[in-house]
Amino acid sequence: MPKVALHNIEGKNIGEIELNDSIFGVEVNVPVMHSVVKAYLANQRQGTQSALTRSEVSGGGIKPWRQKGTGRARQGSTRAPQWRHGGIVFAPKPRDYRMSTNKKVRRLAMKSALSSKVADNQIVVFDALNISEAKTREMVKVLSNVDVKKALIVLPEKNDTVERAASNIPGVKTTLVGTLNTYEILKYETLILTKDTVEKIEEVYV
Repeated sequence: MPKVALHNIEGKNIGEIELNDSIFGVEVNVPVMHSVVKAYLANQRQGTQSALTRSEVSGGGIKPWRQKGTGRARQGSTRAPQWRHGGIVFAPKPRDYRMSTNKKVRRLAMKSALSSKVADNQIVVFDALNISEAKTREMVKVLSNVDVKKALIVLPEKNDTVERAASNIPGVKTTLVGTLNTYEILKYETLILTKDTVEKIEEVYV
């Protein structure tokens, strides 16, 4: 089983914590993580973009000038794409970008992402995140104690004090075990967990 150092909020090493091998010690599957991240990002797209084609813009009912004899290029409508205020060629239209991935693939991607953080020593585990007040400086102090600047802080349950303290720090985000996803694990440089978070993740994904 992989072991990582256990810290207190002062940044002192107070022991080690064993992580479940079937979650934090699996072989990292990059293609699976790629497919899940690709689907996640596609699913964030609203797909509401829209522009008018030449059949939808107003005007253009009459031929601008006769076909021959003017010395100018032949034109059939003032709403053709080459005209000002003309329609857009291959105009984007509202569409659904949604991609589906099955549950087993999502679980494997999650385990691969967690295991990659352990393998790269990019995981920090605290015994607890009991900060005194919801102030940015308090969270900055905790992060500097473990020499971390950009991180995803995963909480076992909602904690307004920690969430408010971290909300104004660039490159730092808080999330809950229930909303944890592969994309965010990989996006942030360091993964910060608490002892309770580790237990909850193992409870969900074993």
